[in-house]
Amino acid sequence: MRVLVVGAGALGGYFGGRLVEAGRDVTFLVRHRRAEQIARMGLRIDSLHGNAHVNPRTVQAGNLGGPYDLILLAVKAYSLDAAMDDIAPVIGAGTAILPVLNGMRHLDLLAARFGPEHVLGGVAQIPATLGPEGQVIHRLGPDHQLIFGEVSGGLSARVRAILSMCDGATFLPRASDQILREMWEKWVMLATLAGVSCLMRGTIGDILASPGGRDAILSLFGECRAVAEAAGHASRPAFVDAVTGMLTKEGSLLTASMLRDIEREAPAEGEHVLGDMMQRAETLGVVGTPILRLARCHVGTYDARRKREAAAQ
Repeated sequence: MRVLVVGAGALGGYFGGRLVEAGRDVTFLVRHRRAEQIARMGLRIDSLHGNAHVNPRTVQAGNLGGPYDLILLAVKAYSLDAAMDDIAPVIGAGTAILPVLNGMRHLDLLAARFGPEHVLGGVAQIPATLGPEGQVIHRLGPDHQLIFGEVSGGLSARVRAILSMCDGATFLPRASDQILREMWEKWVMLATLAGVSCLMRGTIGDILASPGGRDAILSLFGECRAVAEAAGHASRPAFVDAVTGMLTKEGSLLTASMLRDIEREAPAEGEHVLGDMMQRAETLGVVGTPILRLARCHVGTYDARRKREAAAQ
C-alpha cells in the first residue's frame, strides 16, 4: 500500500514516522523548509513508547509522484484548502483519504471536492507536539491511537486493509464501525477544552481554582453535548464520565492547543472547532449555548485582530 502523509507535524510526523519505522511505503508531502530540515536531521520521534530516528522520503507540491492508495491528511484546518489543491493530481480511482483534522466541516469539504467515496473518517488520539528542532515529542501521556472508518459506518475491505497495513507499527490502530460518533465525541471534548481555556486563558486547574470555574467548564460541556445529540450522536455514558473526570481534575495543567496557538500569535482553528459547532447548533435549533457563543466570539476577535495587524504591516 502506497501512503502519502500530508504534513510532518506532531500528528503526521508521529504516525507517518512510525509507519516508516515499520518498513511501510510512506512518502511525506511537506513544504520546502520542512523538507530541508528532514533531509538534514531526519525525522525524530521522542516518545514514551520508544524513540525513533528515520529518514523518510519527502516530496513537494507539483511533484508528488502518485497516485497513492492512502492519503493521511494531517494538517491544520486553515491549511485544508491548500492541501486539497496539492493532493488533487494524485487522487486515483481507489485512493482513500484519511483526514485527522478536528471537528466535522472538513468531511463536507473533502467530499464536495473529491467525492464522498474517497473520504474516510478519522480520529487521532495523541498528546504530541513539535520540539524546537522539528522533533515529534510524545511525553505528555501514553495515548497514541489512530482510529478510522467509513463515514457511512461498517467495516469495509479498504478499512480492514489499512488496519492490516498498520499492524506492527508502534501505535495503536483501530478500525471503527461508527467513526462519526467517535469524531463527534472528540469534537465535543475539544470544543469544551478549547472554549474554556481560551476564554479564561488558563489551565483546567487554574479555572477550577477560580470562583465559578467548575460550573463554567461543565456548562460548556453540556452545551456541546446537546449539539451532538441534536445531530444524532449522543455521547456515551462512559465518554461523559471520562471527560468529566479529565475536566474536573484539581491542579490539572491541561490546556488546548488552540490556546497555545493564541499565546504565540499563530493562526487558530476557532471557526473550524467552535464556529462550526455554533453554526450547527443554530441549524439544529439548539438553544441555550451562551458559553459556546462567547468562546467563538472570543477566538474570532483574536483572529480578526491578527488579520488586521498583518494587513497593516
